[in-house]
This record gives sequence, C-alpha cells and structure tokens, in this order.
Amino acid sequence: MNRPNRRSRRIRHTVLAAALLCAGLTAHAGTGLRLGEAGYFSKPGLDVLAFSNVYDGNFSDAKIAGVELIHHGVRTATNGDVRLAPTPEQWDAAATLLERKVDPASGAVTTRMRFDAEDFEYSVRVAPRGDGVAIQVLLDRPLPQALAGKAGFNLEFLPSAYFGKAWLADGRGGQLPLYPSGPSGRAQDGGTVRLPMASGRRLVLAPEDAQRRVSIESPGAELRLYDGRNQAQNGWYVVRSLLPSGKTGTVLEWHLSASTEPGWTRETVIGHSQVGYHPAQRKVAVLETDRNAPAPGNARLLRVDGDGHAREALAAVPRRWGQYLRYDYYTFDFSDVREPGLYQIEAAGQRTAAFRIADDAYATAWHPTLDVFFPVQMDHMFVNEAYRVWHGRSHMDDARQVAPGKEHFDLYGQGPELDSPFQPGEHIPGLAIGGWFDAGDFDLRTQTHYSTVMSLVDTWELFGPRRDETTIDQARRHVEIHRPDGVPDLLQQIEHGTLMLIAQHRVFGHAIPGIVEPDLAQYTHLGDAVTKTDGRVDDPSDPDSPHDDRLAFTSNTTALNYGSAAALAAASRVLGGHDTVLAAESLATARKVWAFEQGREPNLFKVGNTTGGDPQDEQLRAAVQLLLATGEAQYAQAVAALWPEIDARFGFNAGAVVRVLPEMDDAFRAKFRERAVKFKEERAAMVADNPYGVLITRGGWAGNSAVVGMATTNYWLHTAFPDLFDIEDTLQGLNYLYGTHPDSNLSFVSAVGAQSKTVAYGSNRADFSFIAGGVVPGVLVLKPDFPENKNDWPFLWGQNEYVIDLGARYLFLVHAAQALLQER
Repeated sequence: MNRPNRRSRRIRHTVLAAALLCAGLTAHAGTGLRLGEAGYFSKPGLDVLAFSNVYDGNFSDAKIAGVELIHHGVRTATNGDVRLAPTPEQWDAAATLLERKVDPASGAVTTRMRFDAEDFEYSVRVAPRGDGVAIQVLLDRPLPQALAGKAGFNLEFLPSAYFGKAWLADGRGGQLPLYPSGPSGRAQDGGTVRLPMASGRRLVLAPEDAQRRVSIESPGAELRLYDGRNQAQNGWYVVRSLLPSGKTGTVLEWHLSASTEPGWTRETVIGHSQVGYHPAQRKVAVLETDRNAPAPGNARLLRVDGDGHAREALAAVPRRWGQYLRYDYYTFDFSDVREPGLYQIEAAGQRTAAFRIADDAYATAWHPTLDVFFPVQMDHMFVNEAYRVWHGRSHMDDARQVAPGKEHFDLYGQGPELDSPFQPGEHIPGLAIGGWFDAGDFDLRTQTHYSTVMSLVDTWELFGPRRDETTIDQARRHVEIHRPDGVPDLLQQIEHGTLMLIAQHRVFGHAIPGIVEPDLAQYTHLGDAVTKTDGRVDDPSDPDSPHDDRLAFTSNTTALNYGSAAALAAASRVLGGHDTVLAAESLATARKVWAFEQGREPNLFKVGNTTGGDPQDEQLRAAVQLLLATGEAQYAQAVAALWPEIDARFGFNAGAVVRVLPEMDDAFRAKFRERAVKFKEERAAMVADNPYGVLITRGGWAGNSAVVGMATTNYWLHTAFPDLFDIEDTLQGLNYLYGTHPDSNLSFVSAVGAQSKTVAYGSNRADFSFIAGGVVPGVLVLKPDFPENKNDWPFLWGQNEYVIDLGARYLFLVHAAQALLQER
C-alpha cells in the first residue's frame, strides 16, 4: 500500500483543522484566558504555554516542553504532549516539532509533532474554553497498531508544588505522597508496570489550595494519575489518557482549568547581594515586580544594631527601570552608604536578610568552594568530612576501550578510528588517577578539566591563596576535609587535575574526550560513586563479569590536544615547587603536543561538547600558556598569527591575550587596544536589555557561566586598560551570583551568603540537598519570557547542576574582585 507523502498529510491536516474551527471549538469573547502577543494564554495568576518550549535534543527530556502551566508565578506543569509510556524517563522517546501555528483570530495554538521511528504524526491544539483551555489531540490517520496501548497524552505536575496536597478523582479522594510509594505491577515478561494511583473522568489536584487547584475533565477517555518518581527520582506526577485506536480527527480532548485568586499579584523580589558589599563599590538593589502590582513605593536601607534595633540609613523612591521579560523593574541605589555594618533593605512590605557592608565582604566567600566542593568532586579518592563519608575510593577499575563509531549519551561519541593501542573492551591501565566528577554526574570530561586547571592556575599565579583546610594524600588516595596537611589546597587541586590530563598523554600520546559510564543505568546512579562499579578490572572473556568499568573515548582531536597542552603548560609553572617531576613532564608534554599539532592536518572530529572547543581558540590558549611558561618567540608569533580569531571572538579570547600583552610588539598592542574600545561598545549593547548589567543568555543551560566569563574578561581588560574599563562590571558579576538576579534573590553559590541554593543538582540531589561552594547555572529563561530557578526541585540540570569549571572560575572572580577593591 502506498502511504501518502508528508505534503498530502499536511494538506489533510490543514483541512481537518479548518473544519474544527468551523465547529466552534474555540472560545468566545469574554473568556478569562486570552492568547497574548507572546503566543501563550494568560490571565492574572495563570499562564498556559503551548509548545513555546520544545524538547532539547542534546540531553533529551529537560522538563521544559509541550503544554505548560505557570500558576500564581510558579511553573507547576510541563511536558503536555503525546508520550509512549505512562512515566517516561529522561532518555525515552519524545516527538520532534514540525510546525507551530498561533492563530490570533481563533485564539488557538496548533502544534504538529512527529515520532520518526514510529512514522507517527499528530497535532496538539490548545484554545481557551470557559475558565481554562481545551486541549485536543488530532490525528490525520489512525494510531499505528504498534502504539496501541502505549501512546497517550501526558501532562506532568511538579511534585514539590503538590507535596502533601489532596486529589479527587470522580469524587474519590487521596493524598499526593511526599515520597514515592507505588503502585507498581509486574508484566507477563517479568518487567515492571507502573500503575495509576487514581483514575476517572474528572481529576482535581489540590482542591484545598486555591493557588494550586487544577481540574481536568476528559469526556471521552479515562484520566489516570501516576507518580513518575517510582520510575526515576526526577519523575513528576503524571496525568495521562491513552489515545484510542482506529480513529481520526479529534481523538482526545481535555478541558483543563486552574483556580486563580482574585487580585493576585506576584510578591516583589528584592534582588541584592546576600554576601554584602565593599564600602567603595556601587550598591544597587533591583526590585522585580508584577506588572499588575502598584509601584513599590518608598525603599529604606536599615542599619541593624547589636540590640536588634534597625535605624534608617537611607530612604528613597526606587527608580523605574522599565520592563524586562514579564516583569517591571525598579532600582534602589544606596552606593553613598559606606559605613561598615550590618544592613537590611525594606521595600514592598518586606525586609531582606541581613548583609554586610565591609572591607572584607568577599574575603571568605570562596572558602566553601575550595574547602568542600572541590574535595567532594575528586575522583579516584576516598573523601571524608568529620563523621561523614562523601564517597569511597571510586572508579579504581578505570577504564575500558570504547568501540569505534560508538554513539553514546551525554554528548559522547567515538570517531571511526580508535586512535588507541587498545582493542574495544580491553582494560586500559594508568587512567585510574586524578580528575574531578565533571558535574552532578560522575564522568571525567577532558575539556572541563583543562579549563578548570587553567582557572586554578590563574588564581594561584595572580593572588597566591595559601589556604590549607584539607588533607589530600595522593599515595593513599585519601582526602580529609577540614584537616590541614601543611600544603596549600589550591596547589593540590591543580595537581589532581593535572594528573588526570597527563595520564592520557602517558597512555595514548594525546588527549582524549573523557571517561564515562557504559550504560544509562550507571549514568543515572545516585549515591556513593564507589558503588557504581565493583572496583575490579573487567575481564572481557569472563561471561559472568558485570562489564561495569567505565568507557574511555579516545579520539585524537586537535582541539582537545591544544586545550590539554595549554593546561599542562600552565600547571608546569606552579607545580615546580610542589612536584618538580610532574611540572617538568607537564611542560615537556605540552611542547610535544604543540609540535605534533603544528605538523599535521587538524583533526576536527566533533561530537557535542566533549571533543574540545573551537580549534583556533584552543590553539590560542596553548600558545599563550606556552609563551608564559617558556618566553619563546615562536609562541608569541603564533599568538600574533591568530589575530583573526582574537578579533572575531574578542570577548571570549581577550582575557587569555591580556596575560601576554607585555610579550607582544607595539603594533599588536595598539591593535588590541583599538579592538578593546570597540568591545566596550559591544558589551554595553549586550547588557542593555536588562536591569542587572550583565549578559543574560537564553539557551537551554542557564547563564551564570556567561556572567562569570564576562565579569572575568572585564577584570583582565581593566588591568590592561584601566582608563577604558571600570571595575564595576566585574563586581556586578558577583552581585548577580550573590542574589541580584531575576526570579529570586538567593545566592547561586551554595552555603555562601545569608540565603543560598540549598537544593541543587549535585551527586546528593536525591536527598534534596547541596554541596557547599558549588555554583549552579542560575536563571533559565523559558521561552518566551519566564525566568526560573527552582530551589525546591533539584533535578533540573539546566538551572541547578554544579559544574567544576564554573566553580574554578568563580574562585578566580572572587579573588579578582577583592584585589580590585583593595586598589580602590
């Protein structure tokens, strides 16, 4: 049988959609929810988004897609779409977007989706209905037989927004569990089946809570309520209806409504630094207000005395900045207050937590990152903190050779060649040393490591912090937090990262993408890293072996080689007084890698973000670090030859080049200054759209990395051209991290500041906890206009996942800020 082509299917879909419009299924005038210019449905207290956001192909299901609810200022539901399981996991199949149509005339949003592997297309249409919306699933042709009993429309509800609240299903009630407790069943093949905890034609969630009450009615299909956390800890509560077989047209329809409190407006957020301020710096709080709320009125800065009394230090009417995203913004400038002391801001009927104005406001803000976060992330080590074991001596069975052409998860993939003397599945000796867990997962990603090592080296060379709070014993593979061993911790962390990088060159003669878990069961492991594998080297010939050793991806790419050489050259300069043998080997290896890459055609194999950055940018960093390490003219010539790359990506590359400006000739320095003048104008344009004075990015990973990067670049440019670049743009980056940002005023550095991130995506996220000193990605801007960073749900990696290189760059930024303020 000949199947209709996609063009003919779309024509039929268009005819079907037109017929439905004629049938009068859209809302009439006077409906509460309105389709606004931003392309979603809204009324005070409720927004319904219809595929404003779609699935992220890089990391699969990010809980930001499909039909979503923003209920009294909180995104409480997501992933309203057709799925092939009642409680899908992160890596389960999801449809791809073909087309999204917003029809202002009818007030409807219609989205065309497709499952490629199943050759299954459908549409989801959302339109206002009564005091809510009608959600319809439309089929041009009947459901494929293979999907019968599998395909259903799901809508997922945030567990932390509904913990302990009730549900009603056709009048029968129950309570949504704090901790998952089933029900589950057993299939005929022995597999696990997720069963609903409730079912009916009308389902109400949180009937007792006017801010969270949601009602769903399905006149033609059963509604089933599941707890997705039975499947995986990052699961949500799921409401689901199966799609019927043998039908076309509107095969499923839900009527969804959500209660709203009359006159509700979102509470004002007073953005300020939870750490505090130096007396000499600019001090501006940013007030984020609901557009339907009145202006915040008078704001006061209060000085708190030892007896608890608060006296007014400054009062002023905040200045209106304007609109950004979905909110209005006002600024309260208290820069003129310089008297050291303890302060609070009072505005919009609330007071902030207390913060300091003091010469040493930033002096200890980096301690948790170096004292706790970095030790906890150390792989191949036993890490202990007083009575607590963070993890055992992990991954001592590293690693196995991956097969050629392997397509893996988490952006790993092996090229067609192994670039390795080992056979697929063979144990590779020498890799069970050094390295940090890359992020909230447990892989060793080379690109992150060399970036981290270079940031730590910069901190040591410029500021030399000799803090010693940790015992790090490489011989015993043992770490004791809060127990000094007489060696500066920063040096020992540089050594730990260098050991991981140099091991690759010892074994393969080149850098590799990294080492990662062999399967998703290990990758999603939560708990002590030592329990992920059995600690014994795998025997490929043994049928009883669990084959649980991690896989080494070994492609020999130019970008990774240059990036690794840059970090090894940098480390060689600071390790000389700590480990002269390692320092010499690192420099010799960096030289060798440089010569190798200069003598071959570049290997530009690319998979995700695991095979290195832009090759020219990585080459520039290698040239800079080798020039600093050796002073040799060949590396200065290489820097000069890379001017087109410096010019094209000046904001990204300027910081590296500033370090070697004294080694360059007058013509280069003049050209660099001229480009810096232009960049100053470019930066001003980048930050003009928001009241925070930083670049707020809009990608699927929140933007604290960009904030720190730009603040650090400004520091380097200030050191070179203090007449062009003021210190405030550097300090504003820290203010942003510490609470002067959208959505909340929490510090994004866990355990730093009066109120900080205490629920984050670290290795202990299943405990709804944090790792002191970890820095989260921050505010994620969901399309089109919703800034979000959840502090009650750790599993959103794009907002809450700690990453080691961001922690290292934060360490540098705090020291840079302190140095600038001491100069002032």
